[in-house]
Amino acid sequence: MKTTKKWVSTAVALTLVGSLAAGCGNGEEAPAASGDGNETAKPAAKQELRVNFNAEPPVLDSSKGTTNAAFTMLNALNEGLYRIDKDGKPQPGLAADKPQVSEDGLTYTIKLRDAKWADGQPVKASDFVYSFQRTLDPSTKAMYGFMPAWIKGGNDVIKAKPEELEAKKAALGAKALDDKTLEIKLEKPITFFEQLLAFPIFFPQREDMVTKNGEKYGGDADKIVGAGPFVLKEWKHDASLTFEKNPNYWDAANVKLEKLVVNIVTDSNTSLNLYETEETDLISLSGPQYMAKKDAEKANIQIKNELTSAYLMFNTKNKALANANIRKALTLAVDRQSYVDTILQNGTAPAKGLVADGTQDGNKNEFRKSAGETLPKADPAKAKEYLAAGLKELGIDKLPELKLTGDEQGTGKKTIEFIMGEWEKNLGYKPVGEPIPHKLRVERQNKGDYDIIMALWGADYNDPMTFLDMWVTGSEFNNVYYSNPAYDEKIKAADKEADPAKRAQLLVDAEKILMTDMPVGPLYSRKVPYLVRNTASGLVLPNYGMEWEARWVEMKAAK
Repeated sequence: MKTTKKWVSTAVALTLVGSLAAGCGNGEEAPAASGDGNETAKPAAKQELRVNFNAEPPVLDSSKGTTNAAFTMLNALNEGLYRIDKDGKPQPGLAADKPQVSEDGLTYTIKLRDAKWADGQPVKASDFVYSFQRTLDPSTKAMYGFMPAWIKGGNDVIKAKPEELEAKKAALGAKALDDKTLEIKLEKPITFFEQLLAFPIFFPQREDMVTKNGEKYGGDADKIVGAGPFVLKEWKHDASLTFEKNPNYWDAANVKLEKLVVNIVTDSNTSLNLYETEETDLISLSGPQYMAKKDAEKANIQIKNELTSAYLMFNTKNKALANANIRKALTLAVDRQSYVDTILQNGTAPAKGLVADGTQDGNKNEFRKSAGETLPKADPAKAKEYLAAGLKELGIDKLPELKLTGDEQGTGKKTIEFIMGEWEKNLGYKPVGEPIPHKLRVERQNKGDYDIIMALWGADYNDPMTFLDMWVTGSEFNNVYYSNPAYDEKIKAADKEADPAKRAQLLVDAEKILMTDMPVGPLYSRKVPYLVRNTASGLVLPNYGMEWEARWVEMKAAK
């Protein structure tokens, strides 16, 4: 999940985790054990999971959502045709079974199970068709519209003039053959399409709910309905979201949690205190907290190896930052190893390119092993050379005042301070630091209202394209306004290439071009340590898409 396809915050990614035995959710005592009559069983575990999250979702609208927070909450209250299981594989969700796929890989015929929305209405194939059409509708202004645009005719909807729109929607290659049969025709074969169908952008939506709530749709608990394992019962903005088990969920018998409480806690010390006082069950740890707890809490620490990259975005509409040598100077002046060692302190690796460590290349290899290090190592001397060359090309003696913007929570402020220190030490240049709330940072980033901004990108699917396609000319997520015809050509060729080996090489070539031009300066490929109370069995920390998955959680008695 991009700003970000999933734009994630500096402390999460995109930042920030299941099967099953019978559980009692009311906390009442179980019957006395057999024996001499004097034994009393321990109370059954209360089926309530409490989670700390460091950012509130701006909106719970699967067409408009872009943040990690939004996708994680949407995944709790709704579901797609498929759901990613604890092994990272797509399994039938609202679909009754795996799809029938045509020999050319273009047509998917999917039977729906007899599922219901949380309010009891049946889930229909037309709910998916409506959702795809709404996301593609240019008036929705969906930043993720490029994904359903892979459906045949999708780009025609996005580009449609008002008088053409309804006809283009009707021609879209997504059809409800009947209430329980959905047909999807693609523009081209997509090997990871079933993964995509588990992503919130492909979730069904109820037209009556969207119409009734208008611009307020997805903005409060009573303005959204899902067909997932949980129902959003209460949303106290900037404080908490409370979910309860959905009795109408198709697999409710195997959902053990009765309640899921997500507390918005932006301060990591406050979050840790809530864990230590047993007021929450799951938190992410800052670097210093991880170092302090990694031995004492070893049994309760889980490391999430995310497919998430962090980087600096250089707004090329700024005259100074339009110069490639200036961007290279600012990137190579930062010691990335020192940064992860002193600021993150959690095993996160310095970036070797833009594509995150662990990402598959689509040809049964890891992309980083295939591509190697496309990003040069930090080199203060070389950075000074780039700076001098850039200033000469611009005809100026020094860089103008630039703002370095990032999240104010988590490690955001320290990240800004570290980078400013590196630039001052190695380049003799000090920008203006600007830590701001996560929500505002996302808004500013999406609007291009910044000079240099710290961002993260979490994968929406396990393939390099999720990191690379957003930098083509005119992309919804290309908020650095980068344009290179050679880069565009490589990405477009990879998009059409059916041979996995040739496609993988095209993507390697594309990343090399990107790292030569450096419109973004990668910093690290993230890992996130979590403290998970041992009573929470079955909690999943996916390496892409969602922060955590509570679908299979069952609370056990304390050990």
